[in-house]
Amino acid sequence: MPTNSTSSTNSQWTGMVPVDDTALAVTDSGGPGIPVVYLNGQFATQGYWRRVLAELGTGWRHITYDERARGRKSKRSADYSFEAAVRDVDAVLAARDVERALVVGWSYGAVVAAHWASRNPDRASGAVLVDGAFPYDWLDEAMEQRIRKLFRRMGWFTPLLRTTGLTPRMTAEQQADSNIELGKLSRERELGPVLDNIAVPARYVLASGTSFGSKGDEQERIRAGLDGVVERNPNIRISAKVPSNHGAILRRDFAAIAEAVREVAAFSRADPND
Repeated sequence: MPTNSTSSTNSQWTGMVPVDDTALAVTDSGGPGIPVVYLNGQFATQGYWRRVLAELGTGWRHITYDERARGRKSKRSADYSFEAAVRDVDAVLAARDVERALVVGWSYGAVVAAHWASRNPDRASGAVLVDGAFPYDWLDEAMEQRIRKLFRRMGWFTPLLRTTGLTPRMTAEQQADSNIELGKLSRERELGPVLDNIAVPARYVLASGTSFGSKGDEQERIRAGLDGVVERNPNIRISAKVPSNHGAILRRDFAAIAEAVREVAAFSRADPND
């Protein structure tokens, strides 16, 4: 079996990783297995992955973390940009002395995973993109106003949940800005070339139905933007489309996500250049 060109930590580690002006709460299961780093939804936490981790078991080195101002422990920052999120992947892997990893991202995290894998073909052993990273022009002026209105309306109660880690320690404006930036990055002319450039095995696991804030068949039309990508890039395939919706996919269809991780890892091991 080919090596993963990375050192291993035999025991589990939990702690804070400094990056830029902040610090991130990180958990590393340790062990000699293939390192897998899990990238959360936009305002979600590492706890969302627990069923996927349990399904995969102890033969993998699982690395999870909470992004800036997410969860209970990760600190606030002056920078919540997408580029900061991509930098944080490198910071976490460097802190854990991991040179090469398989990235698994859900929703916003799928876009981060796609960018990181596209930019780091020698460091990515593969990618699993869970109901995210769809090249589609869904953001227009009306949608931008809808997003800002939604987060303003949520602003009265989300601070009450911050101590639980269920909502980020970000203002309504910062959350809206992050979501709008995601819309701009998801445009076909922006995300399409990123996906076309992925040179490692990548698998999508798609949900069905809606996501938070979407209406009607809006989410299905967004997913359809993936068709051209799969046709153009032979490294990218759809592993499964599951019954659950966007928000429930990690909870209900963790087995399909775990299977996609195994599929990508198998392709990586079979690569004679790996």
